[in-house]
Amino acid sequence: MEDYLIGVGRKLKSIRKKKNLRLSEVAQLAKVSTGLVSKIENGRTIPSLPVLISIVSALDEEMSVFFKGLDINKKQSYYVVRSGEREQMEREKSSGFHYELIFSRRLFSIGFEVVLLTLDPGATREKSTTDAFECKYVIKGEVSYVIDKEKVVLHKGDTLFFDGRIPHYPENHSKEEASMLVTYFFLDSSNT
Repeated sequence: MEDYLIGVGRKLKSIRKKKNLRLSEVAQLAKVSTGLVSKIENGRTIPSLPVLISIVSALDEEMSVFFKGLDINKKQSYYVVRSGEREQMEREKSSGFHYELIFSRRLFSIGFEVVLLTLDPGATREKSTTDAFECKYVIKGEVSYVIDKEKVVLHKGDTLFFDGRIPHYPENHSKEEASMLVTYFFLDSSNT
């Protein structure tokens, strides 16, 4: 089951939107907080199995149907994601933030996800947290990261690594687009 957990949030969000349900409706039916459902859908946390079952049930989906299409070939010794196969994803509703999923996988007890994040000129958002360690590599432009109360300015070629459980947010105060390769190393919730 661990191999499936990285893509679960995107699938939950897709089903919820197809059924025209609000986050609060799903949360109430699943008996969890709206914030938790939002964090799961946006890839900011990986749900425990009981929470996942509750949310899938709240969406009136069968578990076997839910996991269909998420399975992978464990005998494969490599993975290739072609440029045309990458998908746009929504992490939060912040103007000027564009996420493109490059790769996600769970190996042993570590889940990781790699995305391309592009920030429009002037883009910023509210502070958020992620149940993951985050590694940001600036490909183009200049980005400021506010982590707790400290501000770090990153330029092309710079790398930032931090504990995503600390409230943080990026800002692009320049007049040019900025892009970063972002890797999330998800924490095993049983060890935190």
